[in-house]
Amino acid sequence: MVKRYGKKAEPKNLILSLLKDHPEGLTIQRLAKLTDMSRITVTKYIHELIGEGRILERKIGVARLMFSKERFLEVVREEDIIKKLRRRLK
Repeated sequence: MVKRYGKKAEPKNLILSLLKDHPEGLTIQRLAKLTDMSRITVTKYIHELIGEGRILERKIGVARLMFSKERFLEVVREEDIIKKLRRRLK
């Protein structure tokens, strides 16, 4: 089931909210579907957010995945902490 976000939200905030909810990353096409915006419009806001340093883009094969920079760093920190704890327990 697709979680829909209200259309009243500012587009950039809407995209950021979606990316925070999906730490695995989302493609532009998926963001367009979830926000009910065109792919072109989403691309415009993605470029603005990348320029502002608020999201990260990673190319995996032919897909370009977008990540919330804030959420991505949280996940990386969590994984780093888990690795350190596992090393201490050995």
